[in-house]
Amino acid sequence: MASSVITTGNDLPRAGGGAPSIDRFDSPQLASPGGHYSHIVTHRGVAYISGQLPVTPGGTPLCGEPFEIQARQVLSNLDACLATAGTNRGKLLSVTVYVTDMGDWPAFDQVYKEWLGPGRPARAVAGASELHYGSAVEVHAVAALD
Repeated sequence: MASSVITTGNDLPRAGGGAPSIDRFDSPQLASPGGHYSHIVTHRGVAYISGQLPVTPGGTPLCGEPFEIQARQVLSNLDACLATAGTNRGKLLSVTVYVTDMGDWPAFDQVYKEWLGPGRPARAVAGASELHYGSAVEVHAVAALD
């Protein structure tokens, strides 16, 4: 794990005293979670990254900005979470994208392709009638740590 990781603790008991821990982290590069969740949870060499919205590191939602700006902020936030967990884009296993307008899907796919490069993790896209803050896009991801 990166030294800048802020842990929120491991409050789950270990079965038999030897089970791998479940660790929770918040990225110091992002605004603190606004609800009862962690930015990142790791277990058995896998990082699970909470849905990232187009919110600046200072906590300002970009819901009034054009779709491409929102998409780039979401991916920047995902980068911050990956770095905090000690991993990177190349180790993404699965990405789930939520968009409020499926007409924006081609624009997201182009921004995503530029951001990701040659990597091609498993991916799903889902239309959502509404996202927090009135955002147009949210991304959840799973990445390997090894």
